[in-house]
Amino acid sequence: MTPAQFNRYMLWKLPSAFWCGVRLKQLTSVQAVTTVRLSWFNQNPFKSMFWAVQGMAAELSTGALMFPKIKDSGQKVSMLVVQNEAIFTKKAVGRITFTCGQGAAIDHALKHTIDTKEPATVWLESIGIDENGVQVAVFKFKWSLKVKT
Repeated sequence: MTPAQFNRYMLWKLPSAFWCGVRLKQLTSVQAVTTVRLSWFNQNPFKSMFWAVQGMAAELSTGALMFPKIKDSGQKVSMLVVQNEAIFTKKAVGRITFTCGQGAAIDHALKHTIDTKEPATVWLESIGIDENGVQVAVFKFKWSLKVKT
């Protein structure tokens, strides 16, 4: 699935993220990159990006990395965020790029749950960087993977 195909899919399956401007820009087996630009639609009263919009972009960078891996496994595997943490280090204005580069960690957790038929969890981190290269946020998501029976 290309980023353009995924963004069309997002319009129907994740409409709130789509309308807030979250877009998948790059997807490889190693990393996923999403972006979101500050707009009147996704700002807070302090003229910066609402934290939940940043969270949608960050979560998408972790979840989108899992979709093709699960599909390629040939197994029916459910995925669900069971915990998350966020640290905000700077006001988010302009275009923010979130990157998750933990494809290998997903591979390990997915192999474990498929081989053992036991649920597996994996913590994935997405780092948000503004247009000036300054880190604005770090999100961590604990994903649960489970083979469907």
